[in-house]
Amino acid sequence: MQSSKTQRWRRPGRLAAAVVAVSALLLPAGGTAAQGSEPGGRSGHADWSSWQHDLSGSRYNGQERRITPATVGKLKLKWSYIFQNYTATVSSQPAVVGDTLYVGGPDSRFYALDTRTGGTRWSFDLRPYGGPVGAPESTDDAQKNPVRDGAAVHGRSVYFGDYRGNFYALDRFTGQLRWTTKIDTHPAAIVTSSPAFYRGRLYVGVSSREWAMTGDDKYPCCTFGGKVVSLDAATGRIAWTYRTVPPAQPAGTWPSGAPRYESSGGGVWGSPAIDERTGTLYVGTGQNYSGTGGHSDSMLAIDAFTGRLRWANQLTHPDTWNLRCFFGPGGSCPSVDATSLDYDVSASPNLIRLPGRTLVGFGQKSGVYHALDAATGRIVWEEQLSVPAVNQPWRGIEWGSSYDGHRIYVATWRAQPGTLFALDPATGDVLWNSPLPADACSTGGAANPIPIGPPANPPSCIAGINTAASSTPGLVYVGGDDGKVRIYASATGQLLWQYDTVRMFDGVNGLSGPGGSIAGNGGAVIANGTLYVKAGYQVGIGIGGQALLAFSLPD
Repeated sequence: MQSSKTQRWRRPGRLAAAVVAVSALLLPAGGTAAQGSEPGGRSGHADWSSWQHDLSGSRYNGQERRITPATVGKLKLKWSYIFQNYTATVSSQPAVVGDTLYVGGPDSRFYALDTRTGGTRWSFDLRPYGGPVGAPESTDDAQKNPVRDGAAVHGRSVYFGDYRGNFYALDRFTGQLRWTTKIDTHPAAIVTSSPAFYRGRLYVGVSSREWAMTGDDKYPCCTFGGKVVSLDAATGRIAWTYRTVPPAQPAGTWPSGAPRYESSGGGVWGSPAIDERTGTLYVGTGQNYSGTGGHSDSMLAIDAFTGRLRWANQLTHPDTWNLRCFFGPGGSCPSVDATSLDYDVSASPNLIRLPGRTLVGFGQKSGVYHALDAATGRIVWEEQLSVPAVNQPWRGIEWGSSYDGHRIYVATWRAQPGTLFALDPATGDVLWNSPLPADACSTGGAANPIPIGPPANPPSCIAGINTAASSTPGLVYVGGDDGKVRIYASATGQLLWQYDTVRMFDGVNGLSGPGGSIAGNGGAVIANGTLYVKAGYQVGIGIGGQALLAFSLPD
């Protein structure tokens, strides 16, 4: 653990002009939300019912009382559940309500498990609705339709999306289908954004795998545009759709002769936060795949009731990047320079209440954590936490951060090494930082990981933190690409507990399999005295695995 102050990163004044201010509307009277919007929620229990934990995006469970700085050292493995190996990636963050855990699998199924034993209460097969799946040995995840987003639970229903642009509502007690809606018809559309429930509606983003299809120079890049979708929670009817880029138009051909379309991209990877006081939804967008149009690399503020844009702040422009840019200029990559960065705002935002002002804070793959005025979108402060290299954007902030009302906890990915930071919410000053140890990848299971994915993707370890941070009173939780779960003291950054998941587990469901890199697309879930993590995340690089693990204190 180190205490230090990183170099403050100032943005040129011209970017303030990129803020599009739209008059804010007042929140209509009446109605209730699924969870309280303040850090820790107002629900009066220690459940974790949605990806962000609460509408304010805190990823902080203030009701957790059993796992504390005094007891955390006694955590032990309670049970493991092993998924069938379809993708070498398990990335659906669990939702926990009462004694039931809800989670998506890599095998085109969704599960409800008993939190005490890990036993299966019911499972739902997506294939009759999402279509057939390919063989487990296939290298194309889309052919297997995994569930990658985390579910949201409200009332009698559990809500989630799949890897083919479908969205589902199930009865949470029986697993019976209530409704399903196709929220995007583009053949490459996927749902990695996890839904938020607010006043009878669901809010979820849509992204795509089209960026990866550009590795084929014959592919007609690109036609997908990101979306935020609002659905009626009772019926699945789409109430409104906000498009982050205008529809792509023909723009000649690429050097290979393949048709060229512009503009595309702006995918919404992360989960929204909602300010209940103003009825405003906040969510980030990704880079352009082709062209430079639309709200790429932006934080958006959208009226939750009408879908109208209130403001947008574009943090990086231009930024046109796709998989072809890994290999240098050519194909559908126009250049490999300062306009080809992949600086998504994929991390989910945090609402930060300060005296007389509300901020919306969020990380970016540029390595900067931004704090904007929630009413206007103007920059209040920014902190550069890691510096990406050219064509290696993943040294930045990937999925999200946590805010406990005192400090903001932010982790950097492959930042040589990945590091957990605590920031002052009013100023952005670094209060402490704890980098991963230099031997993170040469100790424990990461030194000799178990290959389970396709031969083309051997396990590989980098000392990074891909997961979103989570917190409870006095503690911060992150998982590393090295497969280790770590818990820190929130006041000082001292490491208090660590567990190596890169090993074989015998699951309570009768399957055996390894853990691996702690899953991106989410982070640790702490609910009712138990810690849950997914172990096995391999997207291009990482240590694949198949495990969902539960840790608790001795009775």
